[in-house]
Amino acid sequence: MKVHAYTSFSFSYLNRARVLASSLRRQHPDWVIWAVITDHPPPGFRFDASEEDFDRVVTADELFGDITEPWLFRHDIVEACTAVKGRALLHIMEQPDADKIVYFDPDIAVFGSMQPVVDLLDDWSIVLTPHQTTPDTEETAVRDNEITSLHYGTYNLGFLAVRNDAEARAFAEWWTARLHTWCVDRLDIGVFVDQKWCNLIPCYFDSVKVLRDPGYNVASWNLSHRRVTIPSDGSILVNGVPLRFYHFTKLGPLGDTMTERYARDNFEVHEVWAWYRREVERFTEQLIPKGWWYYGMFRDGSPIPKSARELFRDRVDLQKAFPNPFKIEFRQWLDHHTDLIKSA
Repeated sequence: MKVHAYTSFSFSYLNRARVLASSLRRQHPDWVIWAVITDHPPPGFRFDASEEDFDRVVTADELFGDITEPWLFRHDIVEACTAVKGRALLHIMEQPDADKIVYFDPDIAVFGSMQPVVDLLDDWSIVLTPHQTTPDTEETAVRDNEITSLHYGTYNLGFLAVRNDAEARAFAEWWTARLHTWCVDRLDIGVFVDQKWCNLIPCYFDSVKVLRDPGYNVASWNLSHRRVTIPSDGSILVNGVPLRFYHFTKLGPLGDTMTERYARDNFEVHEVWAWYRREVERFTEQLIPKGWWYYGMFRDGSPIPKSARELFRDRVDLQKAFPNPFKIEFRQWLDHHTDLIKSA
């Protein structure tokens, strides 16, 4: 049975996506690895998939066609790169050789074989990993981990695995519909991009496996109960079982703070992070400006404030009046209605 894997990113995250693809290729050279790109390359940079560890590439333009730009304008970069995941999953499901499909966030690195997940998909249609699998007892950890999961979602959607069967397709169609309209960061109404929707998966769908093995999706939010060790043979273990993949979320000061808080004297965690930083640096493309996102600016090059996106998302009249809000006409309209932007 053929396994397809995909990740979703903009070019500002290409270095991380390259680390993921390289690490996954080492473990599973026979898998088909997809890059789902919601972006256009910056001037002077040429992206050639044949020179990458990706086998196939699909862009947001290809997935959404004529509605790509007005739809993407409603989203910031995080919302956009997560909102495309559902439609990308359906697209991959349509491939004749895609028997099992695995999604990874681009800031993940794979350290061990994913064959146990492939085997689980013989018996289950959907495999999820929770943010935590062991209750915390310290008050700080309860706040940082458990309460945060109540805000942002029970399951971490940096990983998802499905078998290409009727139940998983029903899930993918439902998820795609929700993400098309509601993949937004709106904690005030109980929505956080793609994750909070997936709290409902076990309610709506059968054949769902919640994978609680500590070797999967290791990250700052579960380090309080996961200890990393590196025996003399060079393998990496978590609570005595093989590390399958590590989720290097928030590379930078915030990630460092949370890792230090919960790794404490678990020096092996810091060694794994040091390796990841070197890999990201090795795969960094100097021709890509920091923070680049083609859809982050109007076509005249001026940045798009998030409040403008929210205003456009909420106003059907604006959507009809400006079929392509990236063009200068909408920016000029906004210049004459700054009061609406400030209150949006």
